[in-house]
Amino acid sequence: MYPSIDEQPKHEGESYNYENPSYPIPGYPQPAAAVGVPAYDAYNNTNNYPQMPLQQQQQGRHPSTWTTGFCGCCEDCSSCCLTCWCPCITFGQIAEIADSGSTSCAVSGTLYGLLLYFTGCACFYSCFYRKRLRSKFNMEEKPCGDCLVHCFCECCALCQEYRELRNRGFDPSLGR
Repeated sequence: MYPSIDEQPKHEGESYNYENPSYPIPGYPQPAAAVGVPAYDAYNNTNNYPQMPLQQQQQGRHPSTWTTGFCGCCEDCSSCCLTCWCPCITFGQIAEIADSGSTSCAVSGTLYGLLLYFTGCACFYSCFYRKRLRSKFNMEEKPCGDCLVHCFCECCALCQEYRELRNRGFDPSLGR
């Protein structure tokens, strides 16, 4: 597929510099383009999770508000029921997006479930992810501090964060 050192170029008058090759090589077939969706580009340290629009990445602008209220659980009954009966799943989905995919839903949800089962204080873990979401979308700390919100009503806080992600174009059930 590629020329050997002894092989001459196919086109008259062209020379090929083997010390400093340039691609594409005239007259030779080129490799096919890769297709598919890579999961992780280790060379550039990037992943394929959707990136926030530039306007949301800008710092120094006025904080935005939450798109739904703290006690607006009835706006999305399916996520409300899931959060009430198994908050570790909802938390795992939120954490995967808040971490931009660096932590999987299963790992975050399992850790949350273990903390909830053994200590009953998973709210102290989940409040840090609320802060990550707020900083990611430049939202104000409402109705009170993140830890107070999660300690007061964990289910309401997780439901609000889930709805916020959906309203901003993410699909927490898919992790993107």
